[in-house]
Amino acid sequence: MSAPTTEMPARLAECAFDLFAQRGIDRVKMDDIAARAGVTKGSLYWHYESKQMVIAAACRHYYQQWHRQMERELDGLRSPGTKLRRAVASSVRTCLIDEGNRTFTLELFTLSLHDTEVRDGWRTFFDGVKSFYVDLQTAAQAKEQTSDRDPSEAVDLMLAAMEGYKLRALFEPHLCDAQAERRITRDLLGILGLA
Repeated sequence: MSAPTTEMPARLAECAFDLFAQRGIDRVKMDDIAARAGVTKGSLYWHYESKQMVIAAACRHYYQQWHRQMERELDGLRSPGTKLRRAVASSVRTCLIDEGNRTFTLELFTLSLHDTEVRDGWRTFFDGVKSFYVDLQTAAQAKEQTSDRDPSEAVDLMLAAMEGYKLRALFEPHLCDAQAERRITRDLLGILGLA
């Protein structure tokens, strides 16, 4: 039995994201997405007229999930330094160690070379992530919990390092396996001035 119509676009986007993360965007057909969601291909096309629209919806799903995860991770925490530590650890776990998320975002980088909609969506998401971290870094600095390095520069470097790990993991998979999680988190926190 399928979800009610008002929930179907989100369900389809989630199913598409799951399949894209498992197989890669090019290897997933619209039939696969419809089957995963338990709907007909016609129902899928009722909500999304093209695979491009499904990709955009899967991107929005990924972006929303990241923000929701951060809200859950930081809920109830008071110390800015603790929030920053928790956010970085969560990002490492979900964006690097989680192979499906890592695969999906690397595919988005590739698509972004020639697809301005994907590139603009990623840029908007990334700008929001950067602002999120700059705000945390600034708050931690105000409480003297991090170094006095410019927050924007520190966050830029930390995010660049995280993306570098992601790219290198294509050729050096051990960099983003579960055993590397603690070391990567420690290194990224070091960039932000948190020992």
